Amino acid sequence: MAVVLKATPVTFVAHALAAACAVLVLVWCISFRGGLAWEATNKSLIFNIHPVLMLIGFIIIGGEAIMSYKSLPLKKEVQKVIHLVLHAIALALGIVGIIAAFKYHNESAILNLYSLHSWLGIGIIVLYAIQNRKFKYHSESECQKIRRGSASLRSDSLPWHVIFGMFVYGLAIANAALGFLEKLTFLENSGLNKFGAEAYLVNFTAIATVLYGAAVMLTVYAQKEQEGDDYSYSSIN
Repeated sequence: MAVVLKATPVTFVAHALAAACAVLVLVWCISFRGGLAWEATNKSLIFNIHPVLMLIGFIIIGGEAIMSYKSLPLKKEVQKVIHLVLHAIALALGIVGIIAAFKYHNESAILNLYSLHSWLGIGIIVLYAIQNRKFKYHSESECQKIRRGSASLRSDSLPWHVIFGMFVYGLAIANAALGFLEKLTFLENSGLNKFGAEAYLVNFTAIATVLYGAAVMLTVYAQKEQEGDDYSYSSIN
């Protein structure tokens, strides 16, 4: 007998994990790392903006954008607007988060773009921007098509939008875990207790992030209790 995965309970789990991730990264950066600042003599405070914005701004809000079709009991047109707006916010905050990392490196005389995490990060942001710009273009084209009585472009392009979007989002989750590992390794090499509270906190934050990403992806393939038209994220099933 096939097991049917319902979207609503999965989104509840995802929202709870999102809250946990947000709390964990804020506790780490504020309580353990001293806080956040755009201008500071302690340059580490500038860096702290990076994990906060990349996790809360990019990963979590981006995930909420993906889940909006399954978690919001609204009309499809409204869901689509919310989906696009949340993705735009996630992209903007992700860009600011990357700028914060560059600013920290430049003001601390540290080389930029020397690690796999940084290479993947730039690539992911570029792909994310292309993905959302491309779908916006398709959406505008679809409107013109629909006015002429055809929705073929819409139905043909959406599955690829979903697949490519999940690929980019999966990369973002993996790179976030890689970033936590990289930063924790630097801290431990600088004397941080490998079995101390901060080390455990960073590892648990990374685990919660991976679980959140998995929950977000499950919602895409989960069955919504009351499906709307065929152009939701479930259309590839």
